[in-house]
Amino acid sequence: MEKFDVCVIGGGPSGFAAAIRALDFGKKVALVEMNKIGGAGIFNGALSSKTLWELSCKYQNIKDNNSGFRVFDSEINYSSVINEMHKATHDRYAQLKEQIDYYIRSKRLSFYHGKGSLASRNEIEIALNNGVNTQIYAENIVLAIGSKPREIDSIPIDHKTIVTSDSICDFEAFPKSMVVLGAGVIGCEFATVFSNFGQTKVYVIDKTHQILPFEDEDISSMVAYNLEQNGVHIHRNASLQKMEIIEGRVQYNLLFDDGHQETHTVEKALVSIGREANYKGLGLEKVGVEINSRGNCIDNDTQTTVPNIYAVGDFTADIALVNIAELEGRHAIEKMYASENLKKLFYNNISTIMFLNPEVAGVGYNEKQCMQQKIPFRVAKMKYKFIGRAVAMRRVHGIVKLIVTDDNEMKVLGLRVLGEHASSTIEAIALLIHLNLGVSELVELVHPHPSITEGIQECARMLYGKSILKPQVFTKDMYCYSVSATGEVRHLNNYTLSEDGMRV
Repeated sequence: MEKFDVCVIGGGPSGFAAAIRALDFGKKVALVEMNKIGGAGIFNGALSSKTLWELSCKYQNIKDNNSGFRVFDSEINYSSVINEMHKATHDRYAQLKEQIDYYIRSKRLSFYHGKGSLASRNEIEIALNNGVNTQIYAENIVLAIGSKPREIDSIPIDHKTIVTSDSICDFEAFPKSMVVLGAGVIGCEFATVFSNFGQTKVYVIDKTHQILPFEDEDISSMVAYNLEQNGVHIHRNASLQKMEIIEGRVQYNLLFDDGHQETHTVEKALVSIGREANYKGLGLEKVGVEINSRGNCIDNDTQTTVPNIYAVGDFTADIALVNIAELEGRHAIEKMYASENLKKLFYNNISTIMFLNPEVAGVGYNEKQCMQQKIPFRVAKMKYKFIGRAVAMRRVHGIVKLIVTDDNEMKVLGLRVLGEHASSTIEAIALLIHLNLGVSELVELVHPHPSITEGIQECARMLYGKSILKPQVFTKDMYCYSVSATGEVRHLNNYTLSEDGMRV
């Protein structure tokens, strides 16, 4: 039985990062992957869906009639679009495979193409894809098993007519109509993509009154407005009673909160109700690795209930993002081999992007989370119409919202930006949160002009009463207010703040 220092089960973002970090420490590494290196970070997930989003935005820009010119001749072909997406995923996959092949040739890494499971706390059984079974030994094991779309037994998902995010790119043509079950990030992103291409009438089933229910209402309502302007119909306060395939089409029945019912028929359906870890058949019960009722691993800073076995990425479900998966994969290895002075993972400054129309970027807490934790806070909020770059781009439908503590330090709690180039705004705020610094650092910082980040600076100045444009003048488009721990709102538009940040 061949012996290794580390065996990583799963070659997605977290597993790949863990394997490469272990090589940095000079360890002998085994990497087990059932499908392709990169996992959902490349295929049927992050890169593939975001490539489609980028292509759909380009197409929508071509069709835009509000830029002083008009393009009359444009043609769209579904196969060509999907092929372009496949080129993007292949390019990224080729990079990762080249690196894996390099370490295989140098005999520092062994790659096993198959399904790995735990035979004991140190032994891994591998059912290779070529039909051969083998077993290896490892001092430490990293479970980077990834996740798959959650399914419902009552919905006949055939991955042709009713699909998940894993099979939505297998259509042969743009459907004429499609319903999306689930109004979370993935559901709203695909609703954005297909509505951007303009070939599909999209419906979204939302069991509450607010899509993206984890976000503040001002953000989610703007996203909903943009989707509806793009032709998407949102079934609000609707519970799915039944979904079935009848004569090759999807029929679904809805019960609304007011008691009335509706039946609709569309060409395709996307079921987007979350993801679940691929833990079945992993042998967790043999070794004592504990999971919770949702199938997520119970861990302490990536270390499971078995000390030499670590869990990372979607299996821990801290936050199911590629950047978090990579962070956790690297951290698990560092905890094994460089634990002295190693800081615990810090999730309060996690940056996220929702690829909608336009994109939404966020870091840290939103207002809803602050209120849930009874944290007093201040907010400075302004619309994109005051940002020079947005005006120049003719993309002024957006918002910048900066959230800080309600005290004289005004430490940064979070940021939400909806609009063009939103993703370029959050890195500085993430750093301030990580360093536990106040918003004063942004007030006099010279930003590039014109840029979207100037909107964040103007919000910071607003909190100090130093803004160039005043909220007391533009009362419908600029806001400054505080919220107490009990939820009491106090408007600050007509207040001045002293130099130390206190209201006067």
